[in-house]
Amino acid sequence: MAIYLDVIWFLNFSFDLFLLLLTAILLKQKLMKIRILIGALIGSGIVVLLFTPFAPIATHPLGKLSVSVFMILAAFGFKRFKYFAKCLLTFYFVTFMVGGAMMGAHYFIQTEIGFADGILMTNSGGFGDPVSWLFVIAGFPAAWYFSRKRLDDLEMKKIQYDMIVSVYVRIGEASFTLKGLIDSGNQLYDPISKSPVMIADANKLKGHLPDALLDIALQEDVMTALTASSESHSMDNRVRIIPFRVVGKSNQFLIGLKPDEVIVTTKDETILASKTIIGLNRTSLSPEGEYDCIVHPKMLQSGAVQDVS
Repeated sequence: MAIYLDVIWFLNFSFDLFLLLLTAILLKQKLMKIRILIGALIGSGIVVLLFTPFAPIATHPLGKLSVSVFMILAAFGFKRFKYFAKCLLTFYFVTFMVGGAMMGAHYFIQTEIGFADGILMTNSGGFGDPVSWLFVIAGFPAAWYFSRKRLDDLEMKKIQYDMIVSVYVRIGEASFTLKGLIDSGNQLYDPISKSPVMIADANKLKGHLPDALLDIALQEDVMTALTASSESHSMDNRVRIIPFRVVGKSNQFLIGLKPDEVIVTTKDETILASKTIIGLNRTSLSPEGEYDCIVHPKMLQSGAVQDVS
């Protein structure tokens, strides 16, 4: 049986390179291309050792651990022990994650089907079943990309979770609590009072606000609907018109309401937001229902912290 050592080495070098790149991405480290390449070269060197008298050392767990240590030192350096340990553990996490994804996909696809006593049964080929080169070459980049996307999604979810707050709103006799997302990109202000505008999903406020008002807020052309409406309601004196812009459109308007009280509760504090306008948005803000409104950051900066002890 012919063994193409150069092909095996190049594949391992490529895998180590991609694993170190993904480790650097997760750690938010500036990519040092030369150092990453050196680290991948050190890692792929274990393939060469397998065909030398040092093979028992290369296959021993301590030998593999030593190679990983040198890879991390070459790729990321040593600033302090905590930093080094974080890099090493992240590298192992990435390796197990990508490798596990490939093995899981392989044994999911490579399933043998047979009959035993008239019953249809399946049996995987086991660890002795060779993984084809084509599967390795195509599967590793796919597993790498899949793992990175899932980790990016989890990071985004964590960021959003950390920025989710509880927003209590009281408007006249109506009161309700919404899940709000603090978004620094929300820079919408009432042009008259200069109050920050919190954008709320109008569909989430049904049952709390007058139907006539919500019907207007849900129209695409708010100004036309407001002009054509002759029905009055208890919140007429609170209505504000908020102009805004979106990409590709101009002269857009929101129906805004002046509330009596808005209280924002974060993980650390409770803030009474003063001078706030509630903008009623006609489209869903979060398709997955993670939040009902977008909180203006100015509401937290200018609000008064409440004592809840």
